[in-house]
Amino acid sequence: MKIKKSIPLIDQHDKNFMYGGKFGGNFIPETLKKPIDDLTKLFEKLRKDKKFLKERDYYFKSYIGVPTPFIKLENLTSHLGGAQIYAKVVSEANGGAHKIYNATVHCLIAKKAGKKFIVGDTGAGYAGKMLSMAAKKFGLKCKIFMGAKDIKRQRPNVQAMKKNGAIIVPVTTGSQTLVDAVSECMRYWVSNCDTTHMCVGSTVGPNIFIKICAWSTAQISRELFQQVKEEFGEIPKKMKLLNCVGGGSSAMGFWNEFMDTDAEFIGIEAGGPKSSKLHAAPLTNGSKIGILHGAAQYVIQDKEGQIGSTDSISAGLDYPGISPLHCFLKDTHRARYTSVNDEDALKAYQLVSKLENISPSLEPSHAFYEAIRLAPKLKSSEIIIVNSCGDSLKDKDIIKQKLGSYIR
Repeated sequence: MKIKKSIPLIDQHDKNFMYGGKFGGNFIPETLKKPIDDLTKLFEKLRKDKKFLKERDYYFKSYIGVPTPFIKLENLTSHLGGAQIYAKVVSEANGGAHKIYNATVHCLIAKKAGKKFIVGDTGAGYAGKMLSMAAKKFGLKCKIFMGAKDIKRQRPNVQAMKKNGAIIVPVTTGSQTLVDAVSECMRYWVSNCDTTHMCVGSTVGPNIFIKICAWSTAQISRELFQQVKEEFGEIPKKMKLLNCVGGGSSAMGFWNEFMDTDAEFIGIEAGGPKSSKLHAAPLTNGSKIGILHGAAQYVIQDKEGQIGSTDSISAGLDYPGISPLHCFLKDTHRARYTSVNDEDALKAYQLVSKLENISPSLEPSHAFYEAIRLAPKLKSSEIIIVNSCGDSLKDKDIIKQKLGSYIR
C-alpha cells in the first residue's frame, strides 16, 4: 500500500471508497444512499466545471481574502535557535480560521443543488461560525448542531453564529462535544435531505464529505507552495510542515500540494490534560480501526468496542476519530503523528503570542509546541512551517481562566 504520485489523494480510493482497502467508505443507512449518491455526482461534475471553478476562485479572493500571509517568525527563531520557523497565517482569512474555505464551497454547492437550507456541525465553533457567515452571504437559512459543553467554552463563536442569523441546536447527549454534534447533524439530514444541504465541518464522514472538505482547504497549500518557492527559490529538501490534527481538515489543506515533494508531514493530536488518561489522539496512542460517522478509521474505543471518551482543552481537536485520509497517510508512512498535552499547548500560546504578532488558537498551539520542541534540535539550514489555522479570540475565556491573562 502506497500513495500514488500525480493522483489527488482524495481520489486514491477503491470502488467502495476505501483508502488502502481499510479506511473510509460509506457506512450509511439506506435512507442516505440516494442523497449521498446525488451529492457525489454533483460534486464530481462541479469540480471539473470551469465556470464553477472560476466562481469558487472569485469568492476565495473577494470574500475569504486569499492568499493568506506566509511569514518568518524571526523572534521565535532567535529565541529557540536551530531551525528557521515560519508560519502560514491562515487565521487572517475572513472569519479567523481555515473553516471558511469548506463553508464557502458547501454553500456554492447548495445553491447549485437548489437547496435553500444548510445544516452543519461544530466543535470549536469555527466551522459553525464560518458556515453561518457563508450562509448569510449566499442567502441560505442555516442551522448548526453544537455540543452543550462546547457552547459554554466557545462563547465568542456562539455569539457570532447567532449574529449571523443561524439557529444553534444544543446537543446534550453523550459527551456533549463535537462527536455528538456530528451525529445529531447527520440524523437531522436523514429526515430533511430533500430541502437541506449538509456541510460536514472536517474531513470526516461518508466519502463525499471528506472529498469536498479536503478539496476546499487545498487552497491553503496551493498558496503556500508558491510562497515557499518565492521565499527560497525552490522547495527545500529539509522542510517540516507541522499541523494540528483533530478531524484533520486544516492539515489536509496544508499538505496537499506537497505530497510529491520531500517535505516531512507532522500531525499533532490533542494529548489531553496531564492529570488524565483521557486524550483525543487515536493515531498517537495505537487506537484500533472502527466505524464512526459513516467511515472506517482509527478511533478511540472502550473495552467493549464502543466509542471512547475524550478530553482536550481544545474543542476543535476533541474528537475520538480521525479522517480516513490521515489514517492512510499514517499507514503509508507519508506522515507521522504525535501529541501535545493541554498544558504544553498553553505554554506555546503564551510564547508565540508574546514574541510574535500572531495569537494562535489552542488548536494550532499544539503544533507550535511541537515546533518549539523540535527547532533547537535541528540545524539552522532546516525549515519548520506551522499552519496557524485559527485565531485565539474564541479561546479568550479559557485562556484567562487557565493563565490569568489573555494576549491578543
